[in-house]
Amino acid sequence: MEGALAGTGGGRSAAATDGAGRYRALGRRRVAVIGGLAALLVFSVMLDVAVGPAGFGLGEVAGAIFAPSQASDQLHVVVWQIRLPVAVMAVMVGAALSVAGAQMQTILANPLASPFTLGISAAAGFGAALALVFGVALVPAAIDFVVPMNAFVAAMATALFIHGFSRMRGVTSETIVLLGIALVFTFNAALALLQYLATEQALGAVVFWTMGSLTKATWAKVGVTALILFACLPVFARQAWALTALRLGDEKAASLGVDVGALRLRTMLLVSLLAAIPVAFVGTIGFIGLVGPHIARMLVGEDQRVFLPASALAGALILSATSVVSKSLVPGIVLPIGIITSLVGVPFFFSLIFANRKRAW
Repeated sequence: MEGALAGTGGGRSAAATDGAGRYRALGRRRVAVIGGLAALLVFSVMLDVAVGPAGFGLGEVAGAIFAPSQASDQLHVVVWQIRLPVAVMAVMVGAALSVAGAQMQTILANPLASPFTLGISAAAGFGAALALVFGVALVPAAIDFVVPMNAFVAAMATALFIHGFSRMRGVTSETIVLLGIALVFTFNAALALLQYLATEQALGAVVFWTMGSLTKATWAKVGVTALILFACLPVFARQAWALTALRLGDEKAASLGVDVGALRLRTMLLVSLLAAIPVAFVGTIGFIGLVGPHIARMLVGEDQRVFLPASALAGALILSATSVVSKSLVPGIVLPIGIITSLVGVPFFFSLIFANRKRAW
């Protein structure tokens, strides 16, 4: 009898040891994935700075970035005043949109949710267009920052509308997607009307950011976008456990002590901020918030402690690589980056639709 009990205890001990070993191996693999994404992102940023009409080698670019005092005047100006702001802006915008999409997919339990597919980006664009075309300030006190503030207010109002709609009885994730599609068409129609009524100068400004472009990035815009991103990330990190629990369902999360309603509202407000600021500065860039989180999810799983940084790195890497492509397809011409992301994102969007016909998310 004692031998049997000892054997049982030994079996349990072996199983526990095996489980702990697997957990450590999973942790090492996740760290390796995060490190690999970070390394690829650094390489992509260097390549983004190197590619252009005046081509430079990666060694020259690295020297100009890490030892600017030793670079020639021409190289220093091209790298620090022209190309590096664009490259860093691609990183900040890609990370912000991907994190926003990741958190929207989490709180709405919908694999197709993102600021672009649910109409938040379109709303931000419409708000910015009101300022560009008619000079309308949705917040009169913020007249010096009317374009980004208009974008934020419009995105926030839309996000709150989606949040309120999602809490209605009988609303499913499919219904929310249909609502998002309706909002996209509504704001796009309103934007088209503004373009029709705009002056030639205002029309050019509106068309510029509806196609999405990083070419007018400045260090000031980079700083604002980075400030918003790095202000939101710690909040998401602090509520990582609650967001991970939410993936188990509302009832299970509530039984674990999560205030589901407050968590959703707080997250939706931050998502609106992350979506609005990039749109106001670089225009409408679609599908980063959809593709980035799904790539991160496939690589590291649902645990927000690693899913959050992986989503940020994946989105930043996608947009940085897209920036390189936009300068390489047609020599001497920088294509609007929003066009390229849409061309890449549409096939991925269709693949998600067909995949969800076969299995629940």
